[in-house]
Amino acid sequence: MPRKTFIFSLGAACLVCIIGMLGIPLIDIDAAQYASMSREMASTGNYLQLYDLGKDYLDKPPLIFWLSSLSIQLFGVYDWAYRLPSILCLGLAVWSTYKFTLLYYNTLTAQLAVLVLATSQAFILMAHDVRCDTMLMGFVMFSIWQLAAWYQTNLWKYFLFAFVGIGLGMLTKGPIAMVVPGVSFAIHFLLQRNWKQFFRWEYLIGVIIVGVLLIPMSIGLYNQFDLHPGKIIHGVPIQSGLRFYYWTQSFGRYTGENVFNEMNHFTFLLENMLWSFLPWIFIFLIALLMSIFDLMKSNCKLATTQEFIAAGGFIATYCMLARSQAQLPHYIFVVLPLAAVVTAKGLHQIYFSQSFYRLQKILHYFHAFIFSILWAAIIGFVFLVFTDMPFYVKLLAVAAACYYFFVLLFKQTETPKFISLALYTILGVNFILNTSFYPRLLKYELGVSAASFINQNKLPKKEVYLYEIDESRALHFYGNHSFERIFDSTLLKPQQILITKASSYPALLQKFPASSILHQNAYFGVSMLTLPFLNPATRDNEVTPYIIVTLAK
Repeated sequence: MPRKTFIFSLGAACLVCIIGMLGIPLIDIDAAQYASMSREMASTGNYLQLYDLGKDYLDKPPLIFWLSSLSIQLFGVYDWAYRLPSILCLGLAVWSTYKFTLLYYNTLTAQLAVLVLATSQAFILMAHDVRCDTMLMGFVMFSIWQLAAWYQTNLWKYFLFAFVGIGLGMLTKGPIAMVVPGVSFAIHFLLQRNWKQFFRWEYLIGVIIVGVLLIPMSIGLYNQFDLHPGKIIHGVPIQSGLRFYYWTQSFGRYTGENVFNEMNHFTFLLENMLWSFLPWIFIFLIALLMSIFDLMKSNCKLATTQEFIAAGGFIATYCMLARSQAQLPHYIFVVLPLAAVVTAKGLHQIYFSQSFYRLQKILHYFHAFIFSILWAAIIGFVFLVFTDMPFYVKLLAVAAACYYFFVLLFKQTETPKFISLALYTILGVNFILNTSFYPRLLKYELGVSAASFINQNKLPKKEVYLYEIDESRALHFYGNHSFERIFDSTLLKPQQILITKASSYPALLQKFPASSILHQNAYFGVSMLTLPFLNPATRDNEVTPYIIVTLAK
């Protein structure tokens, strides 16, 4: 691969991610909730105990809230300020993937690994829909790289950084940050028959490093929950916040102690990787099988120069997550850098040698069909979904699609054509989505539109209440205020400003006949898109009208 192609493609991937970071509003539920909590933490200055709209919070560890609240204090209450620490962790994941791959493979394979990771659909999505997994992925891959470097060189700096990375990962999403590196290297050393690596005294120092990093969080959990047992979280009384974090939240998913039980069939994560690891998912599956076959040919024994950290770590982590009683698509994102290394190795074998010509042809036609569907979908989004789409966006989408077909049918490329088409398609499609589709889609999110009206008209926020309407954490973040909710109609008073469903207005008029509507709009849960919503002709039947009304008698 020409160096200029690598630099240009990586730069384009960074540009697409930055556009998403700066230009797409926060999406309810998780990202907006974490942003709202970070804003709340920045306003209260309480960093050891976590609260969500003033209520005790016990779900995720505090690091994302610590770092995002500091960013908000530095730069202001902006969505990009909330995202900034996590975006830096995405950069850490990319750099760590490159350096890790270089320890075992050539520069071309390392470059391919970086491009696979940075242009996967999940990676681009994580740049704007920021959750704990964005930060977790960076720290976990960093710790794996540092551990690999330590095992090869025995230099203490790598050892120290590795366990700092593990500790920061645990502060981000719990014990999974230690489990992933642990199982990755355990399988690798088992296949190498390198038994001495299992019993190194230095691990005790590593445990101490991690323990020291966890002290502030542990103090906060103890003070908030262990000293006040019986607090109700998700309908369950919590006797110990420390036990919840170190056991129930992770291992309780296997013992049944965790209250969540959803999407627990074994293939759920793989099914979602069909979209989240586009455009590389099928190459990855082939490359993973090739790695397993190569291992079997060698009687399941690795030479000292070989690695099975990436493939083994992915397989082991997948199996553990897939046996959990509660799964969500983003849970597998933590090991996408390992999947990228496996994919890069496969790309190098298939496309930079003369041994797989027939497989290249099959993959070319198969992916040409998939990529053509993606371009057809983006044309449909631009022309059919939002009628206010500017003409230049439509022209750009058509021109980009035409160029794709020109490259597919006629143009010769220095880089293998499949790689060129994959990079062009995923970056081109997401560029149009990030600049034109998502910003218009997020206008239908309750919190974004309501907060915009409140801020522009400088409404007194202490007088604004939620009433008979769905929750939206984006409202509290963009409104830079924790808006209270009124549940009992007897507590309604004149001069209060309500955000409520339009269907509630007739009942309000009976009690407050002089009430006036300040603003009206409609909202939709954009994280759960439906075909009727995407169709302008049926969209009005899918959205929920809401109003901002001043009560008066």
